[in-house]
Amino acid sequence: MFAVTYARYGDPSVLEVTTVDEPHAGAGEVRIAVRTSAVNPFDWKVRSGLMKDMVPTTFPAIPGLEAAGVVDEVGDGVEGVTIGDEVYGFGANTSAEFAVLHHFFSKPAVLSWAQAAGLPVIAETALRALELIGPSAGQTLLIDGAAGGVGSAAAQFAVADGVTVIGTASESNHEFLRSIGVVPTTYGPGLPDRVGALAPNGVDAALDTAGKGSVKDLIEITGSPQKVVTIADFGAAALGVNITSATSAYQALPKAAELAEAGKFTVAIDSEFPVSDAAKAHERSQGGHLTGKIILQVS
Repeated sequence: MFAVTYARYGDPSVLEVTTVDEPHAGAGEVRIAVRTSAVNPFDWKVRSGLMKDMVPTTFPAIPGLEAAGVVDEVGDGVEGVTIGDEVYGFGANTSAEFAVLHHFFSKPAVLSWAQAAGLPVIAETALRALELIGPSAGQTLLIDGAAGGVGSAAAQFAVADGVTVIGTASESNHEFLRSIGVVPTTYGPGLPDRVGALAPNGVDAALDTAGKGSVKDLIEITGSPQKVVTIADFGAAALGVNITSATSAYQALPKAAELAEAGKFTVAIDSEFPVSDAAKAHERSQGGHLTGKIILQVS
């Protein structure tokens, strides 16, 4: 099969499309003919060697953690899925013609192939973060970085549960936030005052998705570090802030699918690239300031 591979650590130029052996589904897994695969910061951090002490890599390596496609092989013990089904989910080495998924769910017809591939990581991360602080119906949640992938997913989960969500973003993304039920504001200095004007009765919980130094403001706004969770500022633990745990929230896949079918969940797409331009996709991811997920069109 063809796959995006790299034979050494380095910048995006080390990526190339080569021919490798096909993977096969093990117990509890499915193999898909990949239609779309997403590019995440994890992919280029591993490829560049930044995580070589934490994530051992065998070369040639294939990037990719999530994908959407058509099932063409079903492993032992898998029920409710047959060859030809359209699914999306988590796997490894997904920037390829075929990929094995270990957690998956039926693709909602309302989501495009690009949106389905870009959903798993943001949905799982968002739900995992929300479960640490548990905002409930009638409460108010502040999300710093609400227009990004994880931020917008968390916002949509919370809004669906009856939570009032205030979200920070650049002004160019405020209309998008309003479209998903979020009260927008800008980020940066003066955030406590701006949020105070929008939530005179206070904020019950806060989520930092940006890791840009807002945690102290979020503690001030909520009144307690235990009401704050971050997915990006790992130094915040010293302040008593919750850091997203290693416990996975794979129940996010069916939850997001159900909300999508009800018109209450969408996935913003920043850009799409043919698989032959994987290097450009990684460059885009490393550049930051994204407005959604980066997608590789595989087939």
